[in-house]
Amino acid sequence: MKMVELRIDDLSAPEVHSLIAEHLEGMRGNTPAGHVHALAIDALKRPEITFWTAWMDTQLCGCGALKELDAASGEVKSMRTRTAFLRQGIGQAILDRIVHTARERGYRHLYLETGTGPAFTAAHRFYLQNGFTWCGPFGDYEATEFNVFMVRALPLSRA
Repeated sequence: MKMVELRIDDLSAPEVHSLIAEHLEGMRGNTPAGHVHALAIDALKRPEITFWTAWMDTQLCGCGALKELDAASGEVKSMRTRTAFLRQGIGQAILDRIVHTARERGYRHLYLETGTGPAFTAAHRFYLQNGFTWCGPFGDYEATEFNVFMVRALPLSRA
């Protein structure tokens, strides 16, 4: 299996713009208007967000971001693996980096909001397998029939 290289990205490359457009299109295709909380390029450039791209050789294969909610918690944002790279460990590598960075920052909780319905079943399974559990809304989110919320506790390490 090829190695996945993760890079903190400034979102300036057209290739990255294309991936974000693909992500937004996918979210809008599976969630009604007004209920999509995926971030566009400008929002991903905010200082409280760290954005990573995943690469295999010269191919952009995925992305993910960590948004600081407060000094003790963060939110997983913009997780996307391009279709050609599904089931090759891309999403796991990105999430592992996000969790590692959250721990380094001293976060005690990592949250996420995602959609409902069949298009999101694989994502739900993925996050449950990675220690996330269902929770109620956090931050400025409101619960609707089109979203669910998850949290993962990040106990302080005893290093």
